[in-house]
Amino acid sequence: MTVGEVARLVGVSVRTLHHYDEIGLVAPSGRTPSGYRSYSAADVERLHQVLTYRELGFPLEEIATLLDDPSVDALAHLRRQRELLEQRIDRLHRMAAAVEKMMEAKQMGIQLTPAEQREIFGDNWPGEEYAAEAEQRWGDTDAWKQSQARSAKWTKDDWQQIKAETDALEADFAAALAEGAAADSDRAAALADRHLESIRRHYDCGYDMQVNLAQMYVADERFRRHYDDVAAGLAQYLHDAIVANAARHG
Repeated sequence: MTVGEVARLVGVSVRTLHHYDEIGLVAPSGRTPSGYRSYSAADVERLHQVLTYRELGFPLEEIATLLDDPSVDALAHLRRQRELLEQRIDRLHRMAAAVEKMMEAKQMGIQLTPAEQREIFGDNWPGEEYAAEAEQRWGDTDAWKQSQARSAKWTKDDWQQIKAETDALEADFAAALAEGAAADSDRAAALADRHLESIRRHYDCGYDMQVNLAQMYVADERFRRHYDDVAAGLAQYLHDAIVANAARHG
């Protein structure tokens, strides 16, 4: 095969093949009837091995040493290249998974790495599941757009503060429940207002919308389980406090 034919076959430039020839890495071993140098099947096989090692990041000098080592045959080179390629494929799969996680975070408006998300929200945080469902249900609403725009600007410190404030609010609701404060008491109303302000951090929310959220807290088993894990009966108490507070504001 001529230089041009080999270049088209393997997808490199003629200039690259000339360079490999000049440095003795892959030299065409034959001659055409017209006197031009030509590549044999063995030459092309060596070229493929060179290109594989190059793809794996080996410098040309090291490739020459590897290929010309008399103790290593062609089959051993192929085995080694396959192992290296499999390692690279595994690494690329891990990178792709990491990029996918970051894409999910971006879609949720959370500017955190997956490790940071787990650090702040816990290993069992179902953020991706909730985000996909929320976008499907409310993606066309102004509230969703506001939430995405606002949260996109938040840092890891911001999210840590939000998580701490949320935990504190849930603990205060649990304490009010344990101490027998009625859902329509002033104490419960103050907590419901704190809850409303925590929602307004994400998007503009009125009492009617807050009541809709409260209904989801008891209707959706995932939310009910979350709150009831904090304190038995908390989901219903939170719902009742929000509804009672909304009624106060007519």
